[in-house]
Amino acid sequence: MLEPERIIRLEDDAVVVLDQRRLPDEEVDLVCRSAAEVAEAIRTLAVRGAPAIGIAAAYGYALAAQAGEDVHVAAATLAASRPTAVNLTWALEEMSRWDGKPAERARQIHAEEVDRCRVMSAYAATLLDPGTRALTHCNAGGLATGGYGTAVGALRAAWERGHLRHVLVDETRPLLQGARLTAWELEEAGIPHTVITDSAAGLMMAEGEVDVVLTGADRIAANGDAANKIGTYTLAVLASHHEIPFYVVAPSSTVDLATPTGAGIPIEERAGEEVTPRFAARNPAFDVTPAALITAIVTEHGVHRAPYAGSLAATGTA
Repeated sequence: MLEPERIIRLEDDAVVVLDQRRLPDEEVDLVCRSAAEVAEAIRTLAVRGAPAIGIAAAYGYALAAQAGEDVHVAAATLAASRPTAVNLTWALEEMSRWDGKPAERARQIHAEEVDRCRVMSAYAATLLDPGTRALTHCNAGGLATGGYGTAVGALRAAWERGHLRHVLVDETRPLLQGARLTAWELEEAGIPHTVITDSAAGLMMAEGEVDVVLTGADRIAANGDAANKIGTYTLAVLASHHEIPFYVVAPSSTVDLATPTGAGIPIEERAGEEVTPRFAARNPAFDVTPAALITAIVTEHGVHRAPYAGSLAATGTA
């Protein structure tokens, strides 16, 4: 498993991230020497995944404070880098309320996220029976969380308990976070896996090759609607049709109690050039899965089931 400080860390004069754009072919550090450079790293997906960008934002804030910059300007720059994941603004709010040294709180946020992932992964692993064949989408592993992982952390915990047989990994177009990042993390962990095209998931379900679907989330509304990488909603509809459990695994920092439903979650639209450099293209980065399609939401507080407005009420940001 990648050590948390290998993924992202705060140094005296820089925030250093493992550049996810270069994986799996190269392990290259990206050195960010200002909050603006951290924001650019978030915007360009050098660091990505809801908990990880929250950690990056906290470190960017601390870096600005160490350099004597205006932390309010730094926070605004970081907050504008990506709109969908609530962890980003949550971490910046945590930093702004801290009375001690900013670097201390930023490192605490990082450690707390890793601890949350370990706890929720253990809860989620109990939902998988021995011999489970799972399907996952995008990347919700250590790279996306700064340490252990949410959905991929659950797969890791299930593998360690002898409950996991095999993982199907959606490639996750257009940037292939599944084919590049999740497959790499599973390979590093020695977990049997196969990459499939996004459009093959329905066939795999119909042929009985999927027992459960696990994904992460970038923001969960108070009613349980969950925003995640584009294509997640499609998987949830397919899983419902085939009567396959669909689990969302995410930390409480991803639960946004101030947003009543998924209709209020802003959906980032990225450049069409990521899809095709020649033709006009739409490129929404996320979609929202309605709570009715989610079998359970797992946080570090346990396994939450519908009605989510009640079961999630004691978690998340408000």
